[in-house]
Amino acid sequence: MPEIKVTPLGAGQDVGRSCILVTIGGKNIMLDCGMHMGYNDDRRFPDFSYITDGPLTDYLDCIIISHFHLDHCGALPYMTEMVGYNGPIYMTQPTKALCPVLLEDMRKVAVERKGETNFFTSVMIKDCMKKVVTVTLHETLQVDSDLEIKAYYAGHVLGAAMFHIRVGSQSLVYTGDYNMTPDRHLGAAWIDKCRPDLLISESTYATTIRDSKRCRERDFLKKVHDAVDRGGKVLIPVFALGRVQELCILLDTYWDRMNLKVPIYFTMGLAETANKYYRMFITWTNQKIRRTFVHRNMFDFKHIKPFDKSYMDNPGPMVVFATPGMLHAGLSLAIFKKWASNANNMVIMPGYCVQGTVGHKILNGAKKIDFENRTSVEVNLTVEYMSFSAHADAKGIMQLIRHCEPKNVMLVHGENAKMEFLKQKIMQEFNINCYKPGNGETSIIPVSIDLDVEVSLPLLKHTMALPTSGCSSSSSRGNNTEESRTKKQKVLHGVLIMKNNNLRIVGVNEAWGDLGVTAHNLRFTERIEVDEPGPVPALTSALHTLLSQKLGSSQVQAVNEFQLSVADSVFINIQDDEPGKTILLSWTHQDEGLGSKLLDIIKSNYKKS
Repeated sequence: MPEIKVTPLGAGQDVGRSCILVTIGGKNIMLDCGMHMGYNDDRRFPDFSYITDGPLTDYLDCIIISHFHLDHCGALPYMTEMVGYNGPIYMTQPTKALCPVLLEDMRKVAVERKGETNFFTSVMIKDCMKKVVTVTLHETLQVDSDLEIKAYYAGHVLGAAMFHIRVGSQSLVYTGDYNMTPDRHLGAAWIDKCRPDLLISESTYATTIRDSKRCRERDFLKKVHDAVDRGGKVLIPVFALGRVQELCILLDTYWDRMNLKVPIYFTMGLAETANKYYRMFITWTNQKIRRTFVHRNMFDFKHIKPFDKSYMDNPGPMVVFATPGMLHAGLSLAIFKKWASNANNMVIMPGYCVQGTVGHKILNGAKKIDFENRTSVEVNLTVEYMSFSAHADAKGIMQLIRHCEPKNVMLVHGENAKMEFLKQKIMQEFNINCYKPGNGETSIIPVSIDLDVEVSLPLLKHTMALPTSGCSSSSSRGNNTEESRTKKQKVLHGVLIMKNNNLRIVGVNEAWGDLGVTAHNLRFTERIEVDEPGPVPALTSALHTLLSQKLGSSQVQAVNEFQLSVADSVFINIQDDEPGKTILLSWTHQDEGLGSKLLDIIKSNYKKS
């Protein structure tokens, strides 16, 4: 039986470093190529030596990147330029535009600020992006003669896509990160009811069902307003694209409505670049943003200004959106270190933080954070977690499965215990297999093959005339209509012929003709003498009417005044033997069931002389 093999090199029972190796229909595909935000050692990038001993280009048919977040694309230049891969890389146009922006920012943090040496260069990022082939939503793209991919809108962030991958009759859907709920700037994920052999879904929030979005927004605005009212500073760590645009729209609108004068800042440069791309790819946003765009661009904020590092020490309240979102490096961490000791201040974590990051530590109640250079920070400020994450929650994951109707499900990009809970729920509700391999583990998913087979019309007509299995031949109790007979299941007996890559099931005689073989038929003839006066054509007509009622009018044909044909293979000849008649019933050995049935019908309706 054919099978699909899946091995996570990252995101297996873990959040971060998404990198899924798939073998389907003899093709090897890498789904995402991300880095782990919680590590600075060898665990940061996937272990590409696991894939093959030889060149990656010879082994992999293509790489597919779902979106621009670094935990999905951060290892791409390292793999292509330092490990070595020259094959095609597929992603959407917004992802191609934004990937190098985030990769370059990460490179600057790692090399120029932290002094790391074994890292890709700016030139490597550019060379890597030259290998990218862009895909358009709902466009089927032929990678080679056997492999095709199709992208669908995933919500989540600008340019994020789910991918339907097909090789011959086998198929899978990879979701990347997705959101089944529309927000203030992006629409909800959508995909065809494609019924793949395997659905590989993220499960970041495998056990979470979010409360009302309106309640969350109201709570967020109240917390920010209360903090600045008491003179405190509010830090909101975000990634440059996605949540920051969502929350900027929310705060900018609220500040305008409440006529507040407290300054709001966002990280200069990266978020500014991000907003430029949102303006460029406005068609990827939701309908409200697109409608507003005619009069005003929602990403040109009235109350939000670029942030300068010198503002950190400014007195008085302020709100700052700073990258990155997990407090693991960069400006957001520098601001946190400055403001953490003041109890009036607040940090709001609007999304998931992976283990090992400062964000994860303070969300778990840490009151003191130790850093690598032997410094530490006392955490006195208020820590709030408010899920504005653009990931599907448990309800959204179940909704996608229900719509997509996969034959198997695999969960990645989640925590093991939560994935186990959701796995059991999926198996129970949908009665399908669910997998959750760890990093380096291979799951083998058996795949059933659906073949299109053409059945010849003469064979169908012949089969419909056969008696139904298990029914007595004397089922002529008066209420046996043609409609009820056609609803009964029939076993179709024929010859399967493969010709020019097409499959056909035909009757034996048709098969002989197709194959150019002379058939040797063995026929049986039963002689039935009946006491029927009158001319032969009258008996022929009466017998035609009787058999049409029993078998269906389409099965019985009058050849001439003396002969009937049933299902094109059983013949009835009527001879005049005064004073009665002789009926000769002739059938082949393949039609023994039909011949026996006809014999019973004739004997039970006509008296022997």
